[in-house]
Amino acid sequence: MQIGVNVPNFGPGTSPDVLRDWARTVEGLGFDLLMVSDHVAVTPDVAEQYPAPFYEPFTALAWLAGVTSRIRIGTTVLVLPYRHPLLVARMAANVNELSSGRFVLGVGVGWARQEYEALGVRFAERGRLTDEGLRAVRAAWRDEADYRAGRIPIWVGGHSDAALRRAVRLGDAWHSLRLTPGAYREALGRLEAIAEEEGKPLPALAPRILLHITEDEAGPERRLGEGTVAQVVGDLAELRASGAEAVVLDPFVGDPQETVHPEVAWQALATVRKEFR
Repeated sequence: MQIGVNVPNFGPGTSPDVLRDWARTVEGLGFDLLMVSDHVAVTPDVAEQYPAPFYEPFTALAWLAGVTSRIRIGTTVLVLPYRHPLLVARMAANVNELSSGRFVLGVGVGWARQEYEALGVRFAERGRLTDEGLRAVRAAWRDEADYRAGRIPIWVGGHSDAALRRAVRLGDAWHSLRLTPGAYREALGRLEAIAEEEGKPLPALAPRILLHITEDEAGPERRLGEGTVAQVVGDLAELRASGAEAVVLDPFVGDPQETVHPEVAWQALATVRKEFR
């Protein structure tokens, strides 16, 4: 099972130097994936949680590919309807080639209604646009020489029935986002049922979980990756036992000021990396 890190590419403490330090730290600790989030227009609904500066993912990952050598890079998740699918196909293929085949395209429908409005895209049609966009991206890769760098895996985020069906029909992996243990198991059960209904194989499992280490044990409503070191390591062990191909740790708990002190997250990551092999 590969273990990755969702690196904050936003917030008051983020800069090119800090992003470079994040990349080198995560790679140096031996993690397998470095992933970043996606917003294009930092509208008020976005800024409340993910304030500027917000580094566009393809741009940031192309640069981070040049300051790393081994670690895979990717998006968790790219909001596909924000860009024309042919542009997504070309940028993804280019970043994949520039990184010597290390790119993973994680996609989702997004949630920021104001951002959709700012970009002139209908929020109510985001599911349909994502499905159509994924088909267009795959078709472009089949037809374009840009895809010569190798096959890019597509991780589909979300846990609604529509998202799970999208993962089965159009994705290589299901990329759940920060669920509780119970919610993860329930969604996995629905995913298995949908795969059987569709007559398709179960996609690979690549959940993104929180990384929030606490001194005291977290209660039953905790999210995966939240609690004592033993609880976090236990979550990773259970995910591995359930067949997860990859797990992405998300050390951003929710306060943008966390980005000013990345060393706190680095220490948590180092602890988990030491305890879970």
